[in-house]
Parts: sequence; structure tokens; C-alpha cells
Amino acid sequence: MFTGIIESIGSINSTQQRGGDLRLSINTGTLNLDDVQLGDSIAVNGVCLTVVELPGDGFVADVSMETINSTAVGAWASGQRVNLEKALALSARLGGHIVSGHVDGVGTVASRETDARSERFRLKVPVALARYIAHKGSITIDGTSLTVNVVEGDEFEVNIVPHTIAHTIMGDYQAGTEVNLEVDVIARYLERLLLGDKAADPRQNLDIQV
Repeated sequence: MFTGIIESIGSINSTQQRGGDLRLSINTGTLNLDDVQLGDSIAVNGVCLTVVELPGDGFVADVSMETINSTAVGAWASGQRVNLEKALALSARLGGHIVSGHVDGVGTVASRETDARSERFRLKVPVALARYIAHKGSITIDGTSLTVNVVEGDEFEVNIVPHTIAHTIMGDYQAGTEVNLEVDVIARYLERLLLGDKAADPRQNLDIQV
């Protein structure tokens, strides 16, 4: 479980094909790994990854085909900057919102404009995710917890303040940039709960298709 408050910006050291899936080596920059052990979870651009090695300058993680197919991980390259957040400790403040680290789909930056001292981003999302995005609701973009300001069909807008631009990878975004999206987990569970007994019907197309 995570909060969507980015702790550090790291970078991809290397990507290696391993038996049909992927092994990532990630440099964690200033992220403190003193309390991280093998088997712990770290969110990388919003993707919850399990630490399998701790080489000293970061960590190594394996990425399944499910994750590759559902996220932008497959397009990551050596040197690319990434947002990092360690798993939430029970004693920590929940500064953002409840984030699972299970990406729902990949969106695309449609435009970026200056808005006073902020930056206004418009993003296009897969049609099947649009129903979970609400005005003034929460959305996670590459692991960053944000508030939705505008919703228009399968597009939405967020305003990013200078602090967030400086402490996340959002400063790198341009039109066409692909990003990992996680919708509000409460909305997903609420939708399924409202189905009642129909949720057990195999004929129901209940999965998010991205």
C-alpha cells in the first residue's frame, strides 16, 4: 500500500529479458534503503515491484508479463527517470490517498500549458477507465497522487504546482508521453459491490479492459 507522495526520483539502470518477462535494475537516487529488505515493495512510476536484490545503489525487481501488458514498463529504457515510493508504514501520515500500486492502464499526455506558476496537463485515458475518474476525485499518475480538476469524456486535467514539478518526473512530460494510471480504488470496489449477486455471473464483463 502506498500514498502517492513521491519520496525520490530514481532512474533505470538496465532492463533485461528473462524467460519471456523482464528484470529491472533501478538506481534509487536519494531514497533511503536502510529499512528495505528482500521481498519488500517499492512503487516505481506507480507500479508495485518486489525487491529481489539490493546491490547497494538501488534494487532489482522482476516484472511479469501481466505487468508489462498493463503498464508502460515495457517501454522503459536505461537512464529514464522514475518516481519512487516505499511501501506505507503504519506510523506514517496518509498525505495523498490510498494507492495500491496496481496500475489500471496507460494514459497519454494530450497537452501541457502554463497556468500562472502551475502547469496544466490534459490526459487521454482508455475509454474503460473514464467512468472511474471524477471531478475533484483522486487519480494516480506514474505513482503521484493528484486531484482531477476537469473531466471531459475520456480526457481529464490536473494542475501541477511547482513543488510537484520539481520533486517528480512530471517536469519531463510532453504531449505524447505515456503514463501509468491507477484510478481510485474505492470507486472500483464500489462498482463491483453495486453489482450484488450479478458479480458472480461469469457472463458479466467485470474486468477493466485497457
